[in-house]
Amino acid sequence: MKKNSIYMLILLLLLVNVGCSADRNNIKDQASVIKIGYLPITHAAPLFVQKQQLEQSHPEYNIELIKFGTWPDLMDALNTGRIDGASVLIQLAMKAMEKGIDLSAVALGHEDGNVLIADREIETIQEMKDQSIAIPHIYSTQHLLVAELLRLEDMEYDDIDIVELPPAEMPVALSEGRISGYVVAEPFGALGVKLGIGDVLTSSEELWPNSYCCVLVLRDDFITSNMELSETFVTDYVKAGVRANEKDDRLYNALLEYVKVEESTLDLSLEWITFDDLYMEKEAYNDIYHQVLELNLMQTPPTYDEFVNRALMDRTKIR
Repeated sequence: MKKNSIYMLILLLLLVNVGCSADRNNIKDQASVIKIGYLPITHAAPLFVQKQQLEQSHPEYNIELIKFGTWPDLMDALNTGRIDGASVLIQLAMKAMEKGIDLSAVALGHEDGNVLIADREIETIQEMKDQSIAIPHIYSTQHLLVAELLRLEDMEYDDIDIVELPPAEMPVALSEGRISGYVVAEPFGALGVKLGIGDVLTSSEELWPNSYCCVLVLRDDFITSNMELSETFVTDYVKAGVRANEKDDRLYNALLEYVKVEESTLDLSLEWITFDDLYMEKEAYNDIYHQVLELNLMQTPPTYDEFVNRALMDRTKIR
């Protein structure tokens, strides 16, 4: 009888555990799906870490990361509501809002991490006069960085031919002599160096400290319908940024799943980037605001208070 009682107790415990597991799975199956667009770049690392390592601890949501090959394709999906948010160039988000698309910035993607890669024979920007520099999009901090470099070197904007290229194409274009340099999101700068195609001519930290590049945005209709969920999502995203900034195996595991480059390239790329402070300061945003006006990129860019969702942005201060 005693043996039978033990067997019955074990069976009961197994049934309870199976039931709990099923309940957890059912909860996860019923979770809200948050569709977030991205390009496979190092600058989106907090998203990758959040998806791979933090999402499972919150049964109320699933992140569906949707990869795009170009910024225009990503923005088309974002602007038409096919995705709920994106890690995107800050100026593209500003331009979308100027056009009347209801978006809000909720956190930065990273800090620093933009380098100007030039042909290895080139040592100064003056040597690139009448040649081409590639940027990922006219609405990008990379574009503003090139303009700032020209200004600092007393060169005219038209002294350089600025061309747009998809990020992955830039190292190839430099190796083929179609361009003389490029500035773009990582890891493509590091890739050019590691392949021996180009060298770092200058960096964003040298040209324009605290120059924001990528930002996490959510559509306003998603936020309005899912405020509590949005708060949880942003809080986890910021925690993922803090974890990413430790630059240990957890970050490498996440990046190598979404960014297909050699680990040695990531080593160099991550020397230039930080992820631990994803709060957007008003003063730094205003620098971008005035830059886009000076270059006539926008007529009425959103102000800081129009651009950010303060309730969600303030959660980036929560550790």
